[in-house]
Amino acid sequence: MPSSRAKAETLAANMRVPSSNPSAAPDPLTLLYGATEPPPFKEGNIFPLEWRCETPKLQQIYDSARDPGWAPNRLPWNTLDPKAFTPDQRYALAYWWSLLSVFDSSGPAVFARAMIHTYETHEEDPVRKCFFSVTRDEVNHEEICQRAIQSLTPGGPLDYEPETPLGKLARNNVLWYYHNGGRYWEGFKKGVGKYPLAILFTSFLMGEVASATLFHSMYLRTTIPVFKEAFKCVGRDEARHMGICLAILERLLPQLTDAMREQITRQIRAGYVFLSGILYEPPEQFWQLPETWRPAHWMLEDVARGAGLGILTREERRENWRGSLLKMKGLLEPHGVEFPGIPEIGIDGRTIAFDPDDIVPVF
Repeated sequence: MPSSRAKAETLAANMRVPSSNPSAAPDPLTLLYGATEPPPFKEGNIFPLEWRCETPKLQQIYDSARDPGWAPNRLPWNTLDPKAFTPDQRYALAYWWSLLSVFDSSGPAVFARAMIHTYETHEEDPVRKCFFSVTRDEVNHEEICQRAIQSLTPGGPLDYEPETPLGKLARNNVLWYYHNGGRYWEGFKKGVGKYPLAILFTSFLMGEVASATLFHSMYLRTTIPVFKEAFKCVGRDEARHMGICLAILERLLPQLTDAMREQITRQIRAGYVFLSGILYEPPEQFWQLPETWRPAHWMLEDVARGAGLGILTREERRENWRGSLLKMKGLLEPHGVEFPGIPEIGIDGRTIAFDPDDIVPVF
């Protein structure tokens, strides 16, 4: 076979382009006559790049998010004095942030993977940019968890030695939560590429609606200054994420197929099961937890609440979660989506069993 150099020399000769005389370049029309199209682009490729905009509202939301107006390193961490708390209070406070980290500290990887997916599926430019902004926000939220945990328990959440029985229970509980988070991540990696955008964003909206309410409530209740400021900033981000989801769903929900409606019904149930791990209580349908987990969790929550962290009671979390899902129900039912029954929090609907194959990002 001729070498690459021989091919190049032949091509140059055919085009009559003397290498020493650039002024003798061929006429563009002559080149165009011999031009050919490349092979078809493979499905799932990020090329060809394009920047179409079908939802101007999303571009406006992205523009408003370019500067979130805050940064984790600028929060008043110097006001957080670990010596102001008992050892058990420090363990309990760090424990709550460790549980939150299962969701918020995995958020960057989850949304970065989803952002890549929007490039592969050639979504409009503002959708990709909004995913980028959410990924950036989740990095900030992860840093808050990191700073809170390591300020209270240096080396935490796992690489430290608790000095009390409650502290040891806290670390054990966190290990079990990370175990379940790892199971969720494996399911997510397999699932994110197989769902259309309408299903993904319905899932995202579940988490954003509930978490925005949760962080606002904790902002109002906590007496620890740096955490109050953190909850305010994170809650504002979550409200913006909710606006992104709503703007996309306004366009997508009228286009749902019956198969999509069926999948959304099942996914809402699956999303409830996973998100209840932080928004309410972890149901047994997904969460693999030992018998010691829940009693230890309740004790740790009580101690953290007493230390000034604005944790809602179980009943208040139940009502917060219920109200958030009723908002989802009001959004989806007019588009023919049958809402699943969630008897744990008093919502009637179709009985749906949890299916591990329905795992998609709901952070």
